[in-house]
Amino acid sequence: MAQGEDSVTRLTGLEVFLPDGRRLGVVHDAVVDANGLNCTHLFVRDTDEELVEGSVHVAVPWRWVRAIDSIVLLRWFPPTPIPLQG
Repeated sequence: MAQGEDSVTRLTGLEVFLPDGRRLGVVHDAVVDANGLNCTHLFVRDTDEELVEGSVHVAVPWRWVRAIDSIVLLRWFPPTPIPLQG
């Protein structure tokens, strides 16, 4: 396993919370920039219908992440609910 790969794979399955404590969903995968080998987004599944219309999966930019431990805590999230794009 390449260096850093363990860090990215351990994110899968962690719950994601908004700054106000509401649960957004669960990390499904991390999007990695192949050129810089940096994580650019977290792909979140099982989103809360009250936060994301239709409970669709969302890509959360890495810059919105405040902290990671046994959960992922976001520093910012847009006003909710996020409407479906038509």
